Amino acid sequence: MKRFAALLSSFLALPFAEATETGPIGFDSAVQQLRSAVGLWDVTTTQYGDDGAVARVACGTYRFDWVVPDRVLAGRSDIPDWKQASGLLFYVNERRSTIEMASVGADGTLWVMTGPAGGEPRTTPPVPTSDGGTMQLRFTRFNVARDRFESRMEVSTDGGSSWKTGNHQVFSRATPAGGSSAGGLQFKRRPQPYVPLT
Repeated sequence: MKRFAALLSSFLALPFAEATETGPIGFDSAVQQLRSAVGLWDVTTTQYGDDGAVARVACGTYRFDWVVPDRVLAGRSDIPDWKQASGLLFYVNERRSTIEMASVGADGTLWVMTGPAGGEPRTTPPVPTSDGGTMQLRFTRFNVARDRFESRMEVSTDGGSSWKTGNHQVFSRATPAGGSSAGGLQFKRRPQPYVPLT
């Protein structure tokens, strides 16, 4: 279980924003979730042991920037005290009417959590464990405000019949010093040549 603990904090639960739904059910709300996630977040993560007691607490950051406007964000999570960093993709799939996040940490394991566009919770598919069993993660956001929210990550080892809390995170929007990316991602747009339409 400890092998997976470093990965559990690399998932992000992002603030929910209301939107008028004109496309597939919940799709506009999913796009608003992406928009509200852009920028830098200070995050306090509390991890719990198998007995439900607090195992450790640390502060870190998450940052997201656009790759494809209103469709795909690229991001990074860092928890220096635990020497953890992960690359993230957060995106909407209009055809499937889902919102998804992919995360890859130092061990190269890809984790993907998926939920209905505009809905909660988001879950990972069951993944094999070293003891021959499976593990599945479920993420739920709550106490959502404009610049602050909380997230609960739960773990199931019995195919989703029961869930145990793995971590609790508190996200607060941060302001990068001097307007920089504070070590986060920066995307530069190349100038586009002028092409007349006629």
